[in-house]
Amino acid sequence: MKIDNWTMVSEIILTGIPTTRALGKVLFLIFLLVYLVTILGNGLIITLVFVDYRLQSPMYFLLSNLSFSEIVTTTCAIPKMLVGFLLERNSLSFGECFAQLYFYFLSGCTEFILFAVMSYDRYVAICSPLQYPVIMTSSLCVRLVILSWIGGFFLILPSTILKAGLPYCGPNVIDHFFCDSAPLLHLACTDIRAIELLDFLSSLVLLISSLFLTLVSYVYIISTILKIPSVQGQRKAFATCASHFTVVSMGYGISIFVYVRPSQKSSVHFNKILFILSSIITPMLNPFIFSLRNETMKVALRDTLAKGYNYLKQMKSK
Repeated sequence: MKIDNWTMVSEIILTGIPTTRALGKVLFLIFLLVYLVTILGNGLIITLVFVDYRLQSPMYFLLSNLSFSEIVTTTCAIPKMLVGFLLERNSLSFGECFAQLYFYFLSGCTEFILFAVMSYDRYVAICSPLQYPVIMTSSLCVRLVILSWIGGFFLILPSTILKAGLPYCGPNVIDHFFCDSAPLLHLACTDIRAIELLDFLSSLVLLISSLFLTLVSYVYIISTILKIPSVQGQRKAFATCASHFTVVSMGYGISIFVYVRPSQKSSVHFNKILFILSSIITPMLNPFIFSLRNETMKVALRDTLAKGYNYLKQMKSK
């Protein structure tokens, strides 16, 4: 396509949810509350893991990194979404759009790799409990987390570079809350089928490979648990995996619907709903899922709150 006579896009306008001013203020307060709960909940998990000796284990170290990736994901998307509820025209520069897109998908890709790493951790803990301290050392956990972020970085980088080099001739309006890959790509005034295919294959490789590793781990986990003679022992073993399995199921289920499709031009409103579920609701629920179903986490939280309360009492008495 010839693009000589086209005006190149310099900014992106996000439509989000068309609302009245009154409804926009209500939605702003609702999603602001959700965002604050997400940041506080995941931040609390990170803090507890680093300050409480009972949580100094590979499982909780990996959980704290998952919470960090959730904070990055929501911070990439929600603040700009909140601006859209208050302003009639929610725009951002082309560079800001690509920065938002890149870091959003970087944290998302890293999250799925962490799911596989966390399932391996549970596999070793349940199937080889005596070897667990020898295999899941602190240095190995740190390397696995670093490799997870590096894997996400290189998985997203080629597609992002190719998209940044495309000519974008308009219109410059994206019918979404943030600079999502698919609607941004369809603003380009050139053939995008190759990049769509690359996005599809990247999503497929990430989701299917990490899902495969997670499923294999859980097959061995479940088979090992069923061999435990006592019912109480089985329940205790299942309890250590229930939270992780719940979060993994939500993450994979939503993402496969959204991103593992050769073309993502249709079902924009459906994608908005799934985006709210995966990028806003799920990160908010994860701290509750992990804390409410985990006795060690609940005890650590109670003790930390008690220490904080006693410290404040001492400060007031001085």
